[in-house]
Amino acid sequence: MKYCEFNGCTNKIAKGAHCDEHKRSKKSAAKKKKQKDIYHHENKSFYKSDEWKTTRDFIYERDLGCCQRCGKFVFGRSAHVHHKIPIKKNPLLKLDLNNLILLCPKCHIKEENKVGEEKVFP
Repeated sequence: MKYCEFNGCTNKIAKGAHCDEHKRSKKSAAKKKKQKDIYHHENKSFYKSDEWKTTRDFIYERDLGCCQRCGKFVFGRSAHVHHKIPIKKNPLLKLDLNNLILLCPKCHIKEENKVGEEKVFP
C-alpha cells in the first residue's frame, strides 16, 4: 500500500499513481490532448527549425518588440510572429519578411479569425 500521488491526498492505494477520486478519466485526458492540437501541427518541424528561429528573432527586432496592431510591447511567449498569408495557402512565403508581423496574443487571435485575403506586397 502507498499514498495517492495527488498533492495533499491521504488516501491509500494498492496499485497505480492515484486513488479513484483523483484518477483522470480517459475521456478528459483525450479532451485535453485534443485541445493541445489547436495550432497547425503539420508545420511543427518547420517551427522548430533554425531558419525559422533566426527569422522570428529578426522580425522581433525589426518590429522593436511591439505588436503591429495595438502597439503593446510583447516578449517571450507573448510575442507571436504571424503569417499574413498562411503557410497552407502559400508555403513559398513562410520565411518572406513581408509576410510576417509581430503580434500580441489577443491581436493574433483577431488576425487569425479575420476573413479575406491579405496582400503581402502593398
